Amino acid sequence: MNKAQLVETIADKMGGRQQAADAVDAVLDAIVRAVVAGDRVSVTGFGSFEKVDRPARYARNPQTGERVRVKKTSVPRFRAGQGFKDLVSGSKKLPRGGEVSVKKAPKGSLTGAASATVKKAAAKKTAKAAAKKTTAKKAAAAKKTTAAKTTAASKTAAAKKTATKATAKKTVAKKSPAKKVTATKAPAKKSTARKTTAKKAAARKATS
Repeated sequence: MNKAQLVETIADKMGGRQQAADAVDAVLDAIVRAVVAGDRVSVTGFGSFEKVDRPARYARNPQTGERVRVKKTSVPRFRAGQGFKDLVSGSKKLPRGGEVSVKKAPKGSLTGAASATVKKAAAKKTAKAAAKKTTAKKAAAAKKTTAAKTTAASKTAAAKKTATKATAKKTVAKKSPAKKVTATKAPAKKSTARKTTAKKAAARKATS
């Protein structure tokens, strides 16, 4: 019996072929994910699925007889439950109609590992989302800080330029009066020279 035949077998009980296919896929997916994560899926009366680690070892090639080293690996293992074994061995009779009666599995024995895997995946997603939010907040805060620093730097530069201009104006204002004084003093020198020249001319005339 392959998967399609299994789906057809339980289609009437599940209310349709699509519902049966979804149910089979969901059960197999839950079992595979749990076993890959290292959990043990146990169904009382049916069996258990688990992951088994095989250490590195040497084996022989059946065709050449050559000794070959086999790397360490992990393989899935299914162990049939006692109820399943009894039915297969014939110690218990398989009912003709209806479902095979097995002991009720403890609460969560089938889905416990799978639900734990789902919870772990959900926790990882939540952690990733929280990390993204934190990163976004940090980036926004960094941008605000950078913008504030840039604004402060520009304000400081503008203040320095204004102060430099004011200082330059004061310096020019202080130097301007000195030039005026020098300009006013110059005529006094000229008048003194004129007086001296007039006196010399008068003395010459008197002498002649």
